Amino acid sequence: MNPLMSAEQAVLGAALLDPEQLTHLEWLAADHFYRPVHQALFAALRKLRDDGHPALSAAGPLPLSWVTDAVEEAGQHVRGLTAAYAHTLIQACPRTEHAPVYGRMVLEGAIHRTVAQHAIRLHQAARADAVQGEVEGALRTADVLTGVLTDLAQRWGTDPRPVPPTAGPSAAKDIPPPAQSGQVAEDERFLLAVLAEQPGAMGEVVAWLRPGDFADPTHGQLYRCLGALHHRGEPIDRITLLWEAQRRGLLADGTVSSEQLTAVCEGMVPGSADWFGQRVMRSSVTRTAAASARAIRTLAQDKVLGPGRLINHALHELGPLDEVRARWATANSSPAPKATASAPSAAGPPPDQVKAARARSIPRPGASPPAPASRPPTLSTARPPSRGHS
Repeated sequence: MNPLMSAEQAVLGAALLDPEQLTHLEWLAADHFYRPVHQALFAALRKLRDDGHPALSAAGPLPLSWVTDAVEEAGQHVRGLTAAYAHTLIQACPRTEHAPVYGRMVLEGAIHRTVAQHAIRLHQAARADAVQGEVEGALRTADVLTGVLTDLAQRWGTDPRPVPPTAGPSAAKDIPPPAQSGQVAEDERFLLAVLAEQPGAMGEVVAWLRPGDFADPTHGQLYRCLGALHHRGEPIDRITLLWEAQRRGLLADGTVSSEQLTAVCEGMVPGSADWFGQRVMRSSVTRTAAASARAIRTLAQDKVLGPGRLINHALHELGPLDEVRARWATANSSPAPKATASAPSAAGPPPDQVKAARARSIPRPGASPPAPASRPPTLSTARPPSRGHS
């Protein structure tokens, strides 16, 4: 039999044999059981205990009414439960005093199952948002998953903290990544064309858009070339972009051809880099959410992982989504007002430090003045019984 089913039967058998064991299982809930009949029976046993069933105060052997009344109460909420099955549960319990350990096994199975279910919901929300051109559904579902992981950590008795897996999980084969529409690739090409042909366009997106946000790796490499030119303060056009691509070996290794790069630049349409950049960023959010969901589901399907490790690894897999989400918020926020000379910031660096920094930044004769490097945005109950390693 499945080890989880054996544990569920054992903990119920212990409670049927010895109602006192329910006092050691306050941290276990009915919905932690996998089978509906087990959920209903555990809830019935707890209700009879809370209502002060006469069997709890009876002297001598436990009255049979404790079992029959529990079956009758549970039968009001689920079909197929008989007194014969209750006796099967009793026989499945090796020792009643081991009930807390059996209950911990049930909770461990529930944690794996719950994490997998919420990962599937996140993946579904990401796919739906990718089709509709939105991100709100995926982000809300990710918040729910984070809250669930935190709650499960508290129930298990561990501190929720992101911990990278020892070996990165492979994406679940039965959950394909969201399909990238032709509109996504078109938006990326239009953005690259605008960045290459419009002076100063890189300044609109460089603070929050990254090469990894592009669904097409080739487009990401071209954006990296544009970012390098912008960082060095060099002029940007199709010729300098082609030269930078050659310096980075993209032409030699076949990543991109000069014809492809020319076609991208010639595909410019009227529009702002900020608008196209946000469309690329929106696609990156849903794509990252789907990737996090696949990784978390794969972790949840690994029965070797203890609940503590599963929870912390899952929180780590949500990290890339948090980072992309923060940049998405930056892309949609209004720019901060520029400080005037008459109202300097009181929290600024000391004047001597400013002078020293400017002295180090003075360009050499004949060299182009370096452009200031863009800064990336900053990321603005009871416990079960003691156990060994999580």
